[in-house]
Amino acid sequence: MNDTTAPVHAPVEGFPHQDGELLIGGLPLSRLAARVGQTPFYAYDRALITRRVERLRAHLPEGVRLHYAVKANPMPALVAHLASRVDGLDVASSGELKTALDTGADPAEISFAGPGKRAEELHQAVAAGILVNLESFREVPFLARASRDLGLPARVAVRVNPDFELKSSGMKMGGGPKPFGVDAEEVPELLRAIGKAGLAFEGFHLFAGSQNLRAEAIIEAQRQCFDLALRLAEHAPAPVRSLNLGGGFGIPYFPGERPLDPAPIGEHLAALVTRAARDLPEARLILELGRYLVGEAGVYVCRVLDRKTSRGHPFLVTDGGLHHHLAASGNFGQIIRKNYPVVIGNRMDVAERETASVVGPLCTPLDLLADRLALPPAAPGDLVVIHQSGAYGHSASPERFLGHPPALEVLV
Repeated sequence: MNDTTAPVHAPVEGFPHQDGELLIGGLPLSRLAARVGQTPFYAYDRALITRRVERLRAHLPEGVRLHYAVKANPMPALVAHLASRVDGLDVASSGELKTALDTGADPAEISFAGPGKRAEELHQAVAAGILVNLESFREVPFLARASRDLGLPARVAVRVNPDFELKSSGMKMGGGPKPFGVDAEEVPELLRAIGKAGLAFEGFHLFAGSQNLRAEAIIEAQRQCFDLALRLAEHAPAPVRSLNLGGGFGIPYFPGERPLDPAPIGEHLAALVTRAARDLPEARLILELGRYLVGEAGVYVCRVLDRKTSRGHPFLVTDGGLHHHLAASGNFGQIIRKNYPVVIGNRMDVAERETASVVGPLCTPLDLLADRLALPPAAPGDLVVIHQSGAYGHSASPERFLGHPPALEVLV
C-alpha cells in the first residue's frame, strides 16, 4: 500500500547510507549487527559525538566551561570518550561517580547533584574531592561530619530552585514547588548554615528546565539565572567561584521540530562572561549539557521477527521494545505520543512506502515503537532503526520488564 500522506519524521543528521544500508561509524548496518552478535542493540557514533562538541565549542566564548551530564548516557566507554573532550562531568549517583572517576577525569571538575543523596554518597563525594551541589539543609551536617572524619574540605555549591522556569521546555526542573534544589528565598539561610558548618562554599547551580529548542527561551533563562546568582552572592560565605547555568539544549525528536541554533546562545553567553568579569570576578561560568551532546549520535537497532496484518493494517513485530527504549514508546514523560525518527536500516534505497506500526514482543499495548508511520515495506529479518537514541535510552528503560533479554551497547 503506497501512502505519501503520513507525516515525515524529525530531521536526522550524520548517518549516511550506501548500497541501501545505513552506515553507523562508517560500517554498514548489517555488518555492525553481525559484529555486535545480536539484536537489539544501541550504537553510538563517536565521530558524531566529537563533532557535536567541536561545533558547540565554536559558538562558546572563552570563559564558559562545558560539562557533560552523565545521566544522559552513562555507558562507561562513551563517558570516557567525552571526558577528554569536555571540561568536567556532572553525576547524579555514586554509581555515576565511579564511572566518572574511572575515566581519569580530574575530581576537581566533577560535580554531584540529586535531591536524595545518601549519607554514604556524601561521604564518598568528600573523599573523592568532588563538588557537591547541595539540595537541602539535611545535607549540611552529613558533609560537615564527613569533612571532620576524613580531614578533607567538603566542597559545596547550592542548587537553587529559581522562582521562574524555562519556557517551552520539555521537562521543567525549576520554578514553583520542585523536589530539586533549595527554593531561592531560602538560599540565604542555607548559605549561613554552610558558613557556620565550615563547608567550602564555591558557588551556585541553577537548572530551570531541559529539552528546549528555542534559543530565545534558553537565553532568557540564563539571564535570569545570572541575575539571581548575583543577588544570592551577597549572602554567600565566600566569593562565587563556580556558576553552573545548567543546560536545557534540546534536540528534534518529532515531526515539525527543528534543530536548536546555538549561535545566539553563544553570543549571549559572551555578554554574561563580560558581566561576570565585573560582578563575579572569581567565577567560572559552566554550561551543563547531556542530551544535546549525545542524543543525536545514537541509534537503537532491533530486528523484525514477524509481519502481521490486522484488519488491513501491517504490524512489524520486533525483538526490541519499551523494555529497552521506554522513551521511543512514548512512556517517558510524553503527554501525547509521537513517533521518534524510525527507518528500515537495510532498505534505505526503497522508495515505496506503506503506513505500518512497529511493535515489540511484550504482552502489553504500550509496547509500541512507531505508530502508523510511513516506512518501506519490511519483512522478517529486516533491521528497524530508531534515531535520536543516544540519550535517556538504555539506562532509562525497564530492562527486566517481562524477562526478555537485554540490549547491548556499543561505541563505534
